[in-house]
Amino acid sequence: MAFSNLTSKAVLLYDEWIKDADPRLEGWPLMSSPFPTTFIIATYIYFVTSLGPRIMENKKPFELRQIMAFYNFSVVALSIYMTYEFLMSGWATGYSFRCDIVDYSRSPTALRMVRTCWLYYFSKFIELLDTIFFVLRKKNNQVTFLHVFHHSIMPWTWWFGVKFAAGGLGTFHALLNCIVHVVMYTYYGICSLGPAYYKYLWWKKYMTTMQLVQFVLITGHIGQIYFMDDCPYQYPIFMFIIWLYGSLFLVLFLHFWYHAYTKGKRLPKMVKNGISKDQ
Repeated sequence: MAFSNLTSKAVLLYDEWIKDADPRLEGWPLMSSPFPTTFIIATYIYFVTSLGPRIMENKKPFELRQIMAFYNFSVVALSIYMTYEFLMSGWATGYSFRCDIVDYSRSPTALRMVRTCWLYYFSKFIELLDTIFFVLRKKNNQVTFLHVFHHSIMPWTWWFGVKFAAGGLGTFHALLNCIVHVVMYTYYGICSLGPAYYKYLWWKKYMTTMQLVQFVLITGHIGQIYFMDDCPYQYPIFMFIIWLYGSLFLVLFLHFWYHAYTKGKRLPKMVKNGISKDQ
């Protein structure tokens, strides 16, 4: 009886909460509720942490160079496209980089931002292949908690972002992330072409610097909302989540930077030639 009452209350709370969702997303793929996204992420976590390693335990690693090269350069192309769309739907066409609220109208620019936000959300499912490739290549040491956490939390939190706040200052970190991914996946793509191309990857250290700058910009940009007297952004809780996430990864990347490039403890064997064997 108590469980039934609790379930009923939860359903009522969910129904009340979902009423505030953006009606422009009605009928869009994966947008009906958070449960399909949750199921995909749960399946991903189970596969990369349990089922996949058990399946591969007595098998040889797959040779996936050609597939990975195609995948990485495809993500580069997608990231370039999303960068352009984020810019043209607000960040280069009117946003102030300060208190930019969500435009819930059906103007062409507002709808363009909605489409871009949904595409960015969907791209996070594509990027789950990063970890699946690790498992199939038996690079299980790279399937770390932080790696899986990052790939799991992004699509899940972005479902809520798209469903309730597709636009405004909450999308700045997505724009930056797309720009960084152009560089990152170019690196991974060249790396997957083989040893003959390793000499072109001397700039790995600067890629890490760029990721650090990304998190500094994210936390700085989103943090300014706490110093504005009257910013009417519709969902302040999203700002706190973005600030918390950006701050967490800023600390983690600083920790990596310190050990990899200052103390030299985590420098890969081939770093002198600009490439890690782990790729």
